[in-house]
Amino acid sequence: MAKSTTTSKKKPTGTATKTTKQNHTHDISAGLQSNFGFDQFKGRQEEAIHSLLNGHDTFIIMPTGGGKSLCYQLPAMILEGCAIIVSPLIALMKNQVDLVRGYSENENVAHFLNSSLNKSQIKAVRDDLTACRTKLLYVAPETLTKQENIDFFKSIQISFFAVDEAHCISEWGHDFRPEYRRLREMMDMIDPSLPVIALTATATPKVQSDIIKNLGLKNPNIFISSFNRKNLYYEIQPKIKLDQTIKSIVRFISQNKGKSGIIYTLNRKTTEELADILNANNIKAVAYHAGLDAKLRANRQDAFLKEDVQVIVATIAFGMGIDKPDIRFVIHYNVPKSIENYYQETGRAGRDGLEGKCILYYSHKDVAKLEHLMRDKPLSEREVGAQLINETLAFVETSVCRRKVLMHYFGEEWTQENCGQCDNCLNPKEKIEAKKEAISVLKVVKALDERFNIEYSVDILTGRLTPTVTMYRHEQLPEFGIGKDKDAHFWNSLIRQMLLEDIIRKDIEDYGVLKFTPKAEKFLKKPTSFKIVLNNNFDDAVADDEETETGGAGAHATDEHLFEMLKELRQKEAKKKSLPPFVIFLESSLHDMATVYPTTLEELEKVSGVSKGKALKYGKPFVTLIAQYVEENDITRPDDFVMKSVVNKKSNKIYIIQNVDKKIPLDTIAKNKDLRLDELLEEMETIVASGTRLNLDYAIDDMLDEDEQDEVIDYFRSCETSSLDLAREELEDSDYNWEQLKIMRIKFLVEYGN
Repeated sequence: MAKSTTTSKKKPTGTATKTTKQNHTHDISAGLQSNFGFDQFKGRQEEAIHSLLNGHDTFIIMPTGGGKSLCYQLPAMILEGCAIIVSPLIALMKNQVDLVRGYSENENVAHFLNSSLNKSQIKAVRDDLTACRTKLLYVAPETLTKQENIDFFKSIQISFFAVDEAHCISEWGHDFRPEYRRLREMMDMIDPSLPVIALTATATPKVQSDIIKNLGLKNPNIFISSFNRKNLYYEIQPKIKLDQTIKSIVRFISQNKGKSGIIYTLNRKTTEELADILNANNIKAVAYHAGLDAKLRANRQDAFLKEDVQVIVATIAFGMGIDKPDIRFVIHYNVPKSIENYYQETGRAGRDGLEGKCILYYSHKDVAKLEHLMRDKPLSEREVGAQLINETLAFVETSVCRRKVLMHYFGEEWTQENCGQCDNCLNPKEKIEAKKEAISVLKVVKALDERFNIEYSVDILTGRLTPTVTMYRHEQLPEFGIGKDKDAHFWNSLIRQMLLEDIIRKDIEDYGVLKFTPKAEKFLKKPTSFKIVLNNNFDDAVADDEETETGGAGAHATDEHLFEMLKELRQKEAKKKSLPPFVIFLESSLHDMATVYPTTLEELEKVSGVSKGKALKYGKPFVTLIAQYVEENDITRPDDFVMKSVVNKKSNKIYIIQNVDKKIPLDTIAKNKDLRLDELLEEMETIVASGTRLNLDYAIDDMLDEDEQDEVIDYFRSCETSSLDLAREELEDSDYNWEQLKIMRIKFLVEYGN
């Protein structure tokens, strides 16, 4: 590969030169080969480089792996002076500087200037800049705010400003950085005439608007590459109970031996625990999070890049600026905070254009954690965070093409009917006619003068009387409650599919407000067929974290036909015994059965949520059905996968059982184990579902009187779902809270399930 040392004339102190508008075609083609060893450009790189070289403000939105960096690196090599690149992370700067130096014989061609440098190192960088040896200088936004740096930058020749990760300037971006808001002010103090190039991998139309406005880009040339990463496969798995989820991850990675991958988690503790389990199962893995010292983090990152470890288990602190092209899978153990986060993180898979699997495990409990993390933030920040979480939930729960949803979110239309590269397209759901309901949505949006968001519109459709509805007196609208025959889940799903088809849209400036499109007016005048798909796979997980197994990260998918047969059998067996179906087996257990095909009672005992007693009590017809199904369909059963576990020193099970036996108040048990009450109740239900009896009468008597207990037990006897949200709706006259219903369901399982 050809290399070159780039030099330029020294500029007299105190002057600045604006880029001259001219044609740089020859410089571009020669510079691409000599500086970077490439023969041709990718996508819209060439157009963007021309724009910057000719002195225009330029805005680039290009997915991860699309070659954004070259759009400022090559112009910096060609133009006189040094380009200043603003970057948000020290690790990202170092990575970029190392890459640029790797292409050049001149070690001084690129530097970074940030808080990690000592005084002598800063002096060395400044000496190279003054001597015109440096073409690219990476700086933290805080570096630009120091007056001594501003004065220094005024004294050297600067070619242009580049703002990398430009989404950080918007509060609607996935990594908002308040210091980015001051960049325009700083750049004007240095030289307002210099062109600016802004770059980001993820930006919704709203964020794009914020970037242009807050960076003060003057009539920018905008280059948007497609957000479609055609080699990535997207799949969402309802999160099963902890041990089964981890088992499915270990199984998946074991079957992808030697392939590099990242697992993203929400907290530091989980990264350490997962890494320990992977290592116990002969998978080389390390944890990575902000709690480790900088040197250890750097060592672990290097070990991953050099493939000394196969998997890195990380919080979102990991990955920015990582240029490893052959990451084959990205697993999200928890729901990300936003679709931008998800897109950015999954974008680290398959950057070489080859295989990349993106698996996300989902449970409502993770969503509650995200909401809990926002509770102490200012109101405006909480509102933004809530909107972003809702968008992520819509993506997770959708039954339509995931690629279509992702691209629509970023303002791009996907017209293909079936992408063939996501779980929903590979296993399409049946469509239902929703023309009448779509008309109802449009009537409500119109009645609300196109001034309210999805959540509020659904409240009007379902006739939900909230304080806000009362304040606006919207309960008096003729449209109030016109859709009360359907639940909120249905209306949310319908509205999001109407957005995908451009019948309604969201206002960019006033985020979330529903507006008519030309298609909406036509549809109201002359309604046509409008078919939608509904997804009930996540109903239990969304309602109350009744997490379900679907086979585990694509390793062994659930046999959907067998699963439906098992559900029918469970219904039949439940009627025989006059019990709700979920008491026989939880849905998670049925998913597991339809994945591993147990054909004996001994094998059934290994299934999630099935104890020996439950297998003996209810299991015979289920294993008989499965054995017959396996024989008739010539099923090759997956090998019995045994996962080695690590000793959990903080196991709560024995502690909880002992303290319940002593009738210790639940609040005290929770406090002593650093748990919230809802987390304690979740653990108790897991204990009971596995066959252990807990006598919680002493705690229940403090929470509900005898009549209330009888009412809830009677409800559970007759209901056909384990959803606590539905229970609250159907028992709304009594105003039970989640904890009361949860503890009564535990009692019900003790009495009827074991």
